[in-house]
Amino acid sequence: MGSTVLFIIFVGLLHFISLVCGAPLAPALYVFGDSLFDSGNNNLLPTVSRADFKPYGVNFVEGDTGRFSNGRLVPDFIAEFLGLPYPPPSISIRTSTPLTGLNYASASCGILPETGQYLGKCLSLDDQIDLFQRTVRSSLPRHFKSSPDEQSEYLLKSIFVVCIGSNDYMSNYLEPRIYGTSKHFSPQAFAQHLLDKLSGQFRRLYNLGARKVVMYEIGPIGCIPSMTRKNKHDGKCVEESNQLVAYFNENLLGMLQNLTSTLSSSIFVRGHAHWLGYDAFMNPSKYGLLDTSNPCCTTWANGTSACIPELKPCPDPNHHYFFDGYHLTETVYSVLARACIDDKSVCSPTLKELVQL
Repeated sequence: MGSTVLFIIFVGLLHFISLVCGAPLAPALYVFGDSLFDSGNNNLLPTVSRADFKPYGVNFVEGDTGRFSNGRLVPDFIAEFLGLPYPPPSISIRTSTPLTGLNYASASCGILPETGQYLGKCLSLDDQIDLFQRTVRSSLPRHFKSSPDEQSEYLLKSIFVVCIGSNDYMSNYLEPRIYGTSKHFSPQAFAQHLLDKLSGQFRRLYNLGARKVVMYEIGPIGCIPSMTRKNKHDGKCVEESNQLVAYFNENLLGMLQNLTSTLSSSIFVRGHAHWLGYDAFMNPSKYGLLDTSNPCCTTWANGTSACIPELKPCPDPNHHYFFDGYHLTETVYSVLARACIDDKSVCSPTLKELVQL
């Protein structure tokens, strides 16, 4: 049995034990991002970017919840590590807001408000922070009526994880027939445009109480089936597309370090995971993977899009890198989560260290 599979089983057991017996390592987990982190918000929006049908969730205990994978996503593994329930989709909450966190992520959206909107309604990062603002100003005070200081302390100790930006390339910059960004910005200038916008959005989160924030790098978009099957390329990946996001990733750390140094008591952590995703793609056997080329499910448009509803997926999804034409399997998400939990070369401080600060 591979180390990745053992990790998945171990974290699941740890999650069950901590929920039953122990205090969590942080009071709450708040999640922001796109389809890599969306746990079901898009189910309630008028959009084609949804995953609330089989075979999505074929290996997930709750079934087809809207997660774009066969099983758990990175935030689910982080919640298990923290000893918290999986943060529910924020727009699904109709009664009392849980104190253990919420997921605001929305498939097809990005850092820029216009990204992905041609696919239907989605929540841009600005929209997601607007919803968090409503949580902070309207919902949480009902739980902390006696002491606003308690709410501040609660937010200070909570963990915030973010994964966003890939759609700003795939569903914006690389769609010149729909958007004009590639005409107006060089690749380097566009990356800086995204980072400047993201910096302002993180300042908003800080002003609303966030102090411990982990931002994952954009992954190797040039390796996904949606890119490799539509574009001519040498080798396994469309390296020109990987280079585009490299301009963003190379300057992400400096932007986050600047926020940490200028915003009192804040810690903005880079999830240095682009290389890890690329290594798993190029050297799959190291990670218990067998197939890095083909989606596990039968998709629309010859393996370049979403799963066709109700068709059976491949027999062993967790030996595949991709579940559909865009998204990863639970195995790959577990690798990305585990590395940030305890590998300083990926997250510094690690999540294990961050909860103690």
